[in-house]
Amino acid sequence: MSQYDEIMNKKAVALRYEENKDAAPVIVASGMGYVAEKIVEIANDNGVPVYEDNSLATVLTQMELGREIPPELYQAVVDIYAYFLKFAQKDSEEESREERTNNEEDISEHESDS
Repeated sequence: MSQYDEIMNKKAVALRYEENKDAAPVIVASGMGYVAEKIVEIANDNGVPVYEDNSLATVLTQMELGREIPPELYQAVVDIYAYFLKFAQKDSEEESREERTNNEEDISEHESDS
């Protein structure tokens, strides 16, 4: 498959979910080919996690922008959110551990200065 074919076969969808506003995740961007690449690029540039699932992307790219995902897709999307939350927790725990280590080093340095 040529590089052009690979690009043209790409699909991407961006979802938004605001707990107190949305009943379900809402499709806020969707595209194929170069548009899909741009969606992923913008997500990466803004620290938005990206998950690859071609089957789910195929279904979601056929849906209307601004619409909530249908109930049949809730579990698939929940699994993706859970996947990202797991990594967010690990990152948070690592940051906390690093902060504690840095604080302990600062305390040790101050004690040795005395």
